[in-house]
Amino acid sequence: MVVRSNMSRLDWLIIGGGIHGVHIAARLVGEAGVPAARLRIVDPGAQLLERWRRCTEATGMTHLRSPSVHHLDLNPWSLHQSAGARKRREHGLFAPPYDRPALGFFNEHCDGVIRAFGLDAAHVRARAVSCAIGQDAVEIGLSSGETLSAERVVLALGASEQPHWPSWAPRGDARVQHVFASGFSGWPESPEVVAVVGGGISAAQVALRLVGEGQEVHLISRHALRKHQFDSDPGWLGPKYMKGFERERSVDRRRALISEARHRGSVPPDVHRALRRAIRQDELTWHHDAIVALDGAEVHVTLQLEAGAVVRVDRVVLATGFTTVRPGGALVDELVIKESLACARCGYPIVDRSLAWHPRIHVTGPLAELELGPTARNIHGARRAGDRIVRVAGA
Repeated sequence: MVVRSNMSRLDWLIIGGGIHGVHIAARLVGEAGVPAARLRIVDPGAQLLERWRRCTEATGMTHLRSPSVHHLDLNPWSLHQSAGARKRREHGLFAPPYDRPALGFFNEHCDGVIRAFGLDAAHVRARAVSCAIGQDAVEIGLSSGETLSAERVVLALGASEQPHWPSWAPRGDARVQHVFASGFSGWPESPEVVAVVGGGISAAQVALRLVGEGQEVHLISRHALRKHQFDSDPGWLGPKYMKGFERERSVDRRRALISEARHRGSVPPDVHRALRRAIRQDELTWHHDAIVALDGAEVHVTLQLEAGAVVRVDRVVLATGFTTVRPGGALVDELVIKESLACARCGYPIVDRSLAWHPRIHVTGPLAELELGPTARNIHGARRAGDRIVRVAGA
């Protein structure tokens, strides 16, 4: 039986405590004047941003791909202001180009935002399992058995729980793991031969991390190493390309524009240089080929490549990114059916300018990309979503 919380109805409830959920919460409290006590962030992690921290730490990332003005605080210059004199004392706090922040410093700054707006106290450590929209409020059922009631809900759900598993990769074999899977434990404890599968920034960073730890590494990618500073052209950050995107009324055409704009499986120039250097110096072996089969019957794992080569390794680390399936799983699937919410043929929400999928349900992140375009999933996308949701909250 579901037990109703004795807490009064909330003004806002955010489902998802990642980059988007934390930024939207900060904007609602700090800019829209929503009392922190009238807001909750539902996320199963032990702390806010837990999945973000785990995924970025796993790859061995040193600096973000995003520029320094893309962060979770309200003031775009907050990250630089927070650095203060440290910029002169600490080498590597920001990396060229675009003053990309060091991951550790960025995470410290995130902690400061969470403290400043009292968001830890707003964190409900549970998973949202049901959503029912009533006349006056939205009722969210939690995995704990509790129910929360809010006037408005923000679905800040990312793809981080949807790692892409190639069809040839078995599940349940400890020697074959996805770096973004929950409970990943695929790091060698002694010298091994490791295959890293993937051609994007995560695969490159994982391969370089393993090389640095003294492992014999085979990087296997279906496509050539693609070099791009960002995962889409910077023109998508502003009106250069977004004006045309916003004029396009066909959601199918918008989906096509997003797909064309994204540099999937690409690496920024600094990572590309490090990878090429490691290949030249025979610190890792790169296979520009596709895997067609895996044989794990013996002590070693045997990978059959499309061109005919065979690679034998001790373990396989998949760094193949995330699926493109609409995030949210059963929670969102049931909500779509119960409330007849509008979706494009790709399954993603059709929302209005305020990112409302329903008068009481707003979205951010991947769920907002048919409105916000190719950068919707990024930190910049969180900031743009915040602009729109804050206007609703202040109306």
